[in-house]
Amino acid sequence: MRKLLFGAICFLASLLSSAAETSVNPDTVSVGIYITSIHDVEFRQKEFSANLWLWLKYKRKEFDFTKNLEIPGAKTFEQSYTTIDTLEDGTVYILTKLQCLMKGNWQTNQFPFDRQRLTFSIENSMFDASDLVFSLDTLGQHYGKYFLMGWEKDSFNITSELKTYETGFGDPELDKPQAVYSTFKVVIVIHRDSWQLFLKLFLGMYISFLISQVCFSINPENSDSRLTLAVGSIFAVVGNKYVIDSVLPESNSFTLVDILHGITLIYILFVIASTVYTLVLVKSGQLERAKKHNRITGWILFSVYAILNVYFISNSYTSIVTG
Repeated sequence: MRKLLFGAICFLASLLSSAAETSVNPDTVSVGIYITSIHDVEFRQKEFSANLWLWLKYKRKEFDFTKNLEIPGAKTFEQSYTTIDTLEDGTVYILTKLQCLMKGNWQTNQFPFDRQRLTFSIENSMFDASDLVFSLDTLGQHYGKYFLMGWEKDSFNITSELKTYETGFGDPELDKPQAVYSTFKVVIVIHRDSWQLFLKLFLGMYISFLISQVCFSINPENSDSRLTLAVGSIFAVVGNKYVIDSVLPESNSFTLVDILHGITLIYILFVIASTVYTLVLVKSGQLERAKKHNRITGWILFSVYAILNVYFISNSYTSIVTG
């Protein structure tokens, strides 16, 4: 009887020890990635598309990443190709091709001289960090030579970390409503070759500025022509801003786009004010004074406008160069 009792106690102790080891030493899942393309970076919709190959190696078949693969930052994803193999040591090897539509968190304050951070991560939806942790397969390259379209890569980092959810997902046995999952994460920092895009977007605004500047070369006596040009320029600047805003997400901060258009509108406002003042001088018989004021004001406004544009644009461009 004592032997049976002692055997039962030893068996129970071995089970508890095994459970403790399982919780302290979770199984390892080796993960590798190869990104073939990142494209369709949409600012308005706050999304981008990614095509990639993902492979995983693990011992416990119940992990089953064909069913339990979770991509937290994806709007949608599709496994267009999957192959499963069992290696000689019993390791399950899965290779799958993914097409993902990912959520983007864009920083547009310096647009189009912007630097963006793209994130891709995976988890197992059924097993938390007490059961599995990801390890990195770092052999070889992780992206194709031309995987970015219209952008330049600044950095490409792969990490494995723990992600905490402040909820127990309804599990009544948890002392604290919290769940911790192992996460495999890829973070890519990119920037674009922005000067051509800048000229394309702001060409209409600068043409409107030049049209307004022409007002100062018109005789102060022809105030109607000057006012017509200035008012027409205002509508052109406003229209240009609406076109740019249509491709950008809404932002509560004052962006470079807002600053440059605001400076241009204020400049045109001063042009109109100067035109009205010179008209008053002409009506009072001070034609020479009106011409002098017109000439000096034109140079001052042009210089201030150019200096402000160079200052704000160079600051935004520096943010790309210095990171």
